[in-house]
Amino acid sequence: MESLGEALRGWQVPESRGNPREITRQVLNDPLVVKLRERYPEIGENVLRQNLNRLYQMSKEARNCRDCPGLDLCPNDMQGHFTRITCSEVNGRWQVFDHKSPCAKWTAHEQQLEFRRKITSFYVDETMFGDRFDEEDMVRQDGVRQLAVHQIFDYVETTRSEGLQKNGLFLMGDFGTGKTYLAGYLLQKLAKEGFTGVIVYMPEFVEDAKALMMEPQKLKETITLMKETDLLVFDDIGAENLSPWVRDHVLGPILNYRMNRKPTFYTSNHDLAALEKHFSFTHKEGEELHKGQRLMDRIRPYVDVVHVRGRNHRG
Repeated sequence: MESLGEALRGWQVPESRGNPREITRQVLNDPLVVKLRERYPEIGENVLRQNLNRLYQMSKEARNCRDCPGLDLCPNDMQGHFTRITCSEVNGRWQVFDHKSPCAKWTAHEQQLEFRRKITSFYVDETMFGDRFDEEDMVRQDGVRQLAVHQIFDYVETTRSEGLQKNGLFLMGDFGTGKTYLAGYLLQKLAKEGFTGVIVYMPEFVEDAKALMMEPQKLKETITLMKETDLLVFDDIGAENLSPWVRDHVLGPILNYRMNRKPTFYTSNHDLAALEKHFSFTHKEGEELHKGQRLMDRIRPYVDVVHVRGRNHRG
């Protein structure tokens, strides 16, 4: 297969584009080529003429970048990259080399993918982890919610400066006040600091966990992932149709492993007292207060409560 370098070396300026001499003159007088000649004054014009194709490619891609149509529509030979030229003297002769360099949009895209790879989501819309969090807008959007937003900001900053915390946050509030949004912001910002994260939408996860009883290896891998990730978010906890098995053999071991080790976060429409009642009752076993208390003993001491107040933003 022909390499990119070979393809560039074999490229010829078609005469249909204009007079070859005029094209040569335009390329040699291009501002980028002029700067190149200033950087390497020892290079003779004959060397530049021999590498006219490389110089033309550099100029053309620089123009494309100035009028960038966006990463998806990038017209350059290699998406998100442009041609750079360097020169060096080899065995007493000057040679011209071309290199493909990533543009800022490509670098940001790759960083976003890297951040995204650090976050695993179960039944949560992955688009929330796109680079779209506007901190000023988060503060300005709903004055009643400002205190909660600043608590999230403070937690992120503390983790940045001090490292992974042992305590997480319990985000409680009415429907649509932005609890999941704030949890997604926290995960994304800390993924940029190198921390891994998992977010789990509880109502669907509980149903899936019941089905995984028949696939013990897959269930074990899922539980291990949730135990060992740096940041774990249980989204909409308290809304699930809880079974004794999920409570005692899935949630219990995960929380038991993480307490005093790694922070766990929760979003809920319940306060902590109501959540304990929720854990204490299942349709299969009825009321089991001690089991609800046992689970809450692995939650209550290891979270700071954040009241997410405000209007329903879904509307």
